[in-house]
Amino acid sequence: MLNKDSLILGILIGLAIPFVGYAVILMIFEQVGASEWLNREARDITFRARTIAVLAICLNIIPFRYYQKQRYEASMRGIVFATMLYVGLWMYQFSGHLF
Repeated sequence: MLNKDSLILGILIGLAIPFVGYAVILMIFEQVGASEWLNREARDITFRARTIAVLAICLNIIPFRYYQKQRYEASMRGIVFATMLYVGLWMYQFSGHLF
């Protein structure tokens, strides 16, 4: 199913990867913060939501590179479209902190 050149498939993958990635990255940072790995001072480090969101958006590079190697241009366009949508939402959400 993923070995198909389709704009819709690219959009769906481009929307799903950052959504799931955000949850996974957030869970990882919560687990590291709750563990005894870090000393007391380092435990107070918190990642901001905007940083985690950027990391999640950047996860779209992985399927993009896969489809680039397969030369599936329609799927690549779908991933880029979804990524630009997330970037626009990110800029809208955090514009007060950026400008």
